[in-house]
Amino acid sequence: MPAVEETQIVKYLSKYKYVAATKKDVVDVVTTYRSLSYDLQKFVFNDGTSKDLFTLQGTIPVVYKSNTYFIPICIWLMDTHPQNAPMCFVKPTPTMQIKVSMYVDHNGKVYLPYLHDWQPNSSDLLSLIQVMIVTFGDHPPVYSKPKEQQMTPPYPNNSFMPQPGGALGGPGASNLFLPYPSAGGNFPPYPTGNANFGPYPPAPGGAAAGGAGGYPPYMNYPQSAGGGGVYPPAGGYSPSMNATSTGTITEEHIKASLISAVEDKLRRRIQEKVNQYQAEIETLNRTKQELVEGSAKIDAIIQRLEREQLDMQKNINVLRDKEQELEKSLESLENAEPIDPDEAVTTTAPLYRQLLNAYADEAATEDAIYYLGEGLRGGVIDLETFLKHVRTLSRKQFILRATMQKCRQKAGLAG
Repeated sequence: MPAVEETQIVKYLSKYKYVAATKKDVVDVVTTYRSLSYDLQKFVFNDGTSKDLFTLQGTIPVVYKSNTYFIPICIWLMDTHPQNAPMCFVKPTPTMQIKVSMYVDHNGKVYLPYLHDWQPNSSDLLSLIQVMIVTFGDHPPVYSKPKEQQMTPPYPNNSFMPQPGGALGGPGASNLFLPYPSAGGNFPPYPTGNANFGPYPPAPGGAAAGGAGGYPPYMNYPQSAGGGGVYPPAGGYSPSMNATSTGTITEEHIKASLISAVEDKLRRRIQEKVNQYQAEIETLNRTKQELVEGSAKIDAIIQRLEREQLDMQKNINVLRDKEQELEKSLESLENAEPIDPDEAVTTTAPLYRQLLNAYADEAATEDAIYYLGEGLRGGVIDLETFLKHVRTLSRKQFILRATMQKCRQKAGLAG
């Protein structure tokens, strides 16, 4: 590339954050695809803000059913390129109409897995264009309008109506063009505008739709400065750019495009498998954690049961010993001679014995007085007999109580 062009590119990229990386991307593209030109134009976002952005405009060759067609495109580079993916549009001529598919919406905005999974360190514009070529070869983004609907091209002498296998029309070019794929052709099936296209951003419902799916917030659909349309301005593009487009695509380029598309498809499938296996691994890890926790609980229960079993065995042994002791005691009591109640209780000293006997006599006297009273109430004895016996017993009771008092004093038990 001439030094003048590189200087011009650097001048256009002066306000970009990563000038060196963006310049390398642009130089690779314009060197490989001479049908693309570059310019610095104003881009108006949906919120009304505008910014001068570097743009690549022109046509790219697409092979469809063994014929080569030139698809008009426009690529806008964000001022943070390559950190953010570029915005790509198909720019149909007045004789073309957009073919809506999972890759192109009604506004001409291009959706590709390569854009959706854009990686700053590995993605580049050249690979992006090669992916577009392969994708548009399978799913043409435009088709020719019926003749009655075609408008008069704005450049009668330089129409860039695509023609397979040759350069675009220009001064002196033949006016006989092979037809572009018609609307009723055998295109691969595509979902409707309201379909959800899996991992790609769904196509907006119309020209008023805003936002750009999974792209950064500021990557909205472009509007013209006058607000009349949703396509980037077409200034800076001229059909003369495409005069040398024939023969710029070699087998190596097509091979690289196919490899890039296959790699992208494999990358998506591998990522899906990785996500699936990751989810399964997380489920298995949770199950493992639950099993480990359950095993710990079961071990704790088993240990507690073993301790309780040991305690129970000890208690059983104690009960057996007590049972044997009781059996021996019962056997000895059954074989022993009858016990005299008066001799069953003995004291350690004569003073305590005297105290015990006095207490027993006093209790018996108390009982005798009680039953005498019951006999008087029942009419068993008369009053005179009652008084006589009560007087005698009361005197005896007094003496017994005085004896107990003295014994307690002698024994040091008096309270």
